[in-house]
Amino acid sequence: MNQIKAIIIEDEVNGLTNLKNLLARYCEDVEVVGEATSIERGMALLKKEELKPDVAFLDISLPDGLVFQLLNELSPISFEVIFVTAYEEYAIKACEYSSIGYILKPIDPDLLREAVARIGLRQPEQMQRRLDLFQQHLNNPNAFTKMSIAALDGIYFVNIKDIVRFEAEDNYTHIFLNTGERITASKTIKAYEDLLAPYNFYRVHKRHVINLNYMRKFVKGDGGYLIMDDDIKIEVSRRRRPAFMEKMRLLQEGL
Repeated sequence: MNQIKAIIIEDEVNGLTNLKNLLARYCEDVEVVGEATSIERGMALLKKEELKPDVAFLDISLPDGLVFQLLNELSPISFEVIFVTAYEEYAIKACEYSSIGYILKPIDPDLLREAVARIGLRQPEQMQRRLDLFQQHLNNPNAFTKMSIAALDGIYFVNIKDIVRFEAEDNYTHIFLNTGERITASKTIKAYEDLLAPYNFYRVHKRHVINLNYMRKFVKGDGGYLIMDDDIKIEVSRRRRPAFMEKMRLLQEGL
């Protein structure tokens, strides 16, 4: 495999050393070619013509501001970004919506390996578009309308309202759009359930998450099922039915 050139921007010396050691031990194809401890130094590092990193591991909070200042200054970005951060709910959510890699501190070596393995699957020319999406969500999570889906054959940018349903198949998820298009993502259906719960999506079965706006009819009876606008029948599992019926009642009452 080709060497992946990486830079690290992290203000805590212990954190920086730890990440370098973990990369050396668990990600042999990654070569750290530069490091910085602030936005100012990171800027100087990334402006070096000869550097051309494949990936930047970035701490979000730095002594002289947030790392987004650096990314905005350097736009357009042509290298992969992986945020390294203590848990910050909004930032993590924004990463999920925009298919940007992140690693939580303290760093789990397996998750680090996973994040590095995804670098080769990404398209660097789409990095700026994903960062724009990330910042939109971070700045205004309630007015968010678009998300990015890291699929098996590339990255798709879709309007959330155009997603009809999700269907699980092992560790993959098939995403069906109102255009009839199907996208297959290497993410579990649980991840999408959690991500899109605020947008009127609901888990009706262990294999199905639906956009409630595309329901046409619920057929009661022993094997209760939904008929969607595209005429697809979706089973509502017995275990989830009471909670689903309550959700329907609340929707009807406009709550």
